[in-house]
Amino acid sequence: MKKIAVFASGSGSDFQSVIDANERAPFCEIALLVASKPGIGAIERAAKHGIPHIVRSKKDFADSETMYEDVVAQLNARGIDYIVFAGWLSIVTENFVRAFPDRIINIHPSLIPSFCGKGYYGLNVHRAAIEYGVKLSGLTVHFVDENCDGGAIILQRAVEVLPDDTPESLQARILAEEHRALPEAVRLLCTGRIEKQGRIVRILAEEKEEAVQ
Repeated sequence: MKKIAVFASGSGSDFQSVIDANERAPFCEIALLVASKPGIGAIERAAKHGIPHIVRSKKDFADSETMYEDVVAQLNARGIDYIVFAGWLSIVTENFVRAFPDRIINIHPSLIPSFCGKGYYGLNVHRAAIEYGVKLSGLTVHFVDENCDGGAIILQRAVEVLPDDTPESLQARILAEEHRALPEAVRLLCTGRIEKQGRIVRILAEEKEEAVQ
């Protein structure tokens, strides 16, 4: 069973969705939570489920490069196969991405390439979508590469933008879809059902067990 590390910077509700789905029908070992600061909700969730955690904050290191070099060492020491960004708000270094090619995924609360990249996080994303007047927004699960929110797309889910939506109400409906989509993407990744060729990602059909004679 593949080992994953989840990175989170806040309450950890996306992290919890992966925990819950994996407890219902195991598809991976959640071996580590990497938190961006102490005292966040994600750490409480990890403790409740017996998942070890480490805190890595840029303020505790000389620079981002040094911090992520340390994180790479921590992940390699634990034999981590895949990394899942579930609300990780720290921009990663190119060397970190290169250390785990096609092994890092992220969830973003818009239909990439709309409303993504530097500065588009949290309510900023939903505010921008409403102000632009789009009729559909949603979420994207994608591979992480050297470009912010620029990696190959694994899956997307659309959510209607209603005439009376606020950034908060739109965020809440998209978050509900995130809690279904992220565990699904992690399951596909960890069970070998994702095939990536350049920017094109294909979901492979689930192999059916042969009937016992």
